[in-house]
Amino acid sequence: MKQHLSNTPGPIGVFDSGYGGLTILDKIREVLPEYDYIYLGDNARAPYGTRSFEVVYEFTRQAVNKLFDMGCHLVILACNTASAKALRSIQMNDLPGIDPARRVLGVIRPTVECVGEISKNQHIGVLATAGTIKSESYPLEIHKLFPEIQVSGTACPMWVSLVENNESQDEGADYFIQKYINQLLSKDPQIDTVILGCTHFPILLPKIRQYIPEHISVIAQGEYVAESLKDYLKRHPEMDAKCTKNGNCQFYTTEAEEKFSESASTFLKQQISVKHITLE
Repeated sequence: MKQHLSNTPGPIGVFDSGYGGLTILDKIREVLPEYDYIYLGDNARAPYGTRSFEVVYEFTRQAVNKLFDMGCHLVILACNTASAKALRSIQMNDLPGIDPARRVLGVIRPTVECVGEISKNQHIGVLATAGTIKSESYPLEIHKLFPEIQVSGTACPMWVSLVENNESQDEGADYFIQKYINQLLSKDPQIDTVILGCTHFPILLPKIRQYIPEHISVIAQGEYVAESLKDYLKRHPEMDAKCTKNGNCQFYTTEAEEKFSESASTFLKQQISVKHITLE
């Protein structure tokens, strides 16, 4: 069904299945504070990491359509699972019919582009959700740019729950953080760079650093995605012109507003107001 979309400039849309995308939004706003943003969290149906490709694609497509309806010409999928399982299908199959001038970008490619410079010995590890690991998006993207790099991945099924339930700094978190790091390093003891392939994981950084050897670099995605977006807008002035710049940010969630506000303050270190929204 063809949407009747306005050509009036609008905010940049940032979508995540939960709260993790707030770590991306935070860095984007640091680098590009003058732009307007709409953050949409599908918290009621999170987490996406364990869901099938079909379901993640359908949910992500609904969110992208909603953000387009709200005036966004550019949408960032600030979710690795959505980027892994839905981005390509939306770009190739949906955008041509919706509006070929609109754009949807993910978080995996910008993260991958930096690893060639960071890794010294070409051995990289990825810690992510089960869905992202199963999709093999990171090895595929890395090998497109750096065929010689060896990539090992480990799924961390408990980490998102630790973050979403504000347990990330509790003692109980240590067991699961150490467990998955040890699993990854046992696959390839030569790893010198680890990608946190889930936007929730930077919240766990203090504990992750405790259990990862000092010589290993840890890549959190926010700054790389933010710099990549800045570069994208510079290279595409026609898209930049469609993005409003009043320094505003609106928040929407499919969950209860109070719950989102409470958890979002953990990620953003500030109080926010949020509105409820329905996706279908």
